[in-house]
Amino acid sequence: MSDKIIDARGRSCPEPVIMTKNALENVGDGTVKVMVDATVAVENIKRFAVNSGFNVKVNENEEDFILTIRR
Repeated sequence: MSDKIIDARGRSCPEPVIMTKNALENVGDGTVKVMVDATVAVENIKRFAVNSGFNVKVNENEEDFILTIRR
């Protein structure tokens, strides 16, 4: 099991989604945590992950969001 942390803050869509997709392809049974700073990125990543069969938990931390994604 491996965990990955992706810092996609300051990046415009679709780049955070692509970064998330690449991380999920290599995580196995681990967890991917994605940090973003835009609600649009949160919604796009969440939609992609759920449609790909993953569970997503979103936490808001001041100005940033942390999405925890796992099978």
